[in-house]
Amino acid sequence: MENKEFFAALTDLVREKGISEEAFIATLENALASAYKKQFEGGAEISVSLNAELGTIDFSATRYVVEEVEDKDREISLEDAQELDPKHQVGDAIVKHFIPKDFGRIAAQTAKQVILQKLHEAERDNTFSEFSDKEGELMEGVIRKIDERNVYVELGDKKIEGVMPPQDRVNTETYAVGDRLKVFVKRVKNNGKNSQIVVSRTAQGLVKKLFEEQVPEIAQGIVEIKEIAREPGHRTKMAIYSNDPRVDAVGACVGNRGARVNAVVAELGGEKIDIITWNEDPLAFIYKALSPATVLSVTARGERSAMAIVPDEKLSLAIGRDGQNARLAARLTGWKIDVKSASSPEAAEVLASLEAEEEADEE
Repeated sequence: MENKEFFAALTDLVREKGISEEAFIATLENALASAYKKQFEGGAEISVSLNAELGTIDFSATRYVVEEVEDKDREISLEDAQELDPKHQVGDAIVKHFIPKDFGRIAAQTAKQVILQKLHEAERDNTFSEFSDKEGELMEGVIRKIDERNVYVELGDKKIEGVMPPQDRVNTETYAVGDRLKVFVKRVKNNGKNSQIVVSRTAQGLVKKLFEEQVPEIAQGIVEIKEIAREPGHRTKMAIYSNDPRVDAVGACVGNRGARVNAVVAELGGEKIDIITWNEDPLAFIYKALSPATVLSVTARGERSAMAIVPDEKLSLAIGRDGQNARLAARLTGWKIDVKSASSPEAAEVLASLEAEEEADEE
């Protein structure tokens, strides 16, 4: 069967859409063979070969030479085979090429289905390829669907769908179809039909990228975000460091009249953010990490364990509601922190010892 116009159109299509011509033709060959068998309800072993260069479509049926025929569609007796060619032996494959009758309509329909399927797959794969470098980035999207489990967000100009599972949603946020929001691209997985882009509102990376967006000094690498500890929807502690002594890291992140940090807080729905100066000295770092509480002293008590002493009236602030402030400080520093009030016996003993050391140094 010759169909040069079909192949010319096919060549233009695969070039325009970036589809692999070889993969497309292989899929179409299998689809035409299946369509033929379905149309004529035969059990024969049918194969189809498309030759784009010659512009031909070749159908063939294969039967195998056997002593006793059990499947007349797939087998031929040795006697009948030798009538065709005396050289045939049991086990030989006899291939017969043919042109199907009245196959035009089903062939056209099958080709159309395969073309649409391949176009869809190619566009999906191309889009996912474009998104492969978006992993770990901040993107803006629109919520298009919400089901019992996931929130589906339409991303970018290509309007590809990102999935936000329950663990990546903030429990203090309410989501509605049509809402526009910024999300962190947590994972891009391209596995054919199982391709998926997972986005998050709970990831620490969301906070980091929001600050990169608002603070030029971070985007330029002058100010560095060292650590982030977050309880989404409630509070974040972020440790920062300036690589340029002339640049105030905290001031850069806060911005004029708090404009920069307030923009991030607004995007996070009012989540509180403590911006802390990072220090390579872990005890000095812990001192800052317990902000906004005042800390009187921090002493090591073993491997990555410390005791922080605070004024009695600041104890509840240092610990935070349900222990949140102390918990986040521990995550931020990587140290176990035992917060004590100044009047507690253990703290009083430490403070007295420190006071005695200071007096001795003065003498």
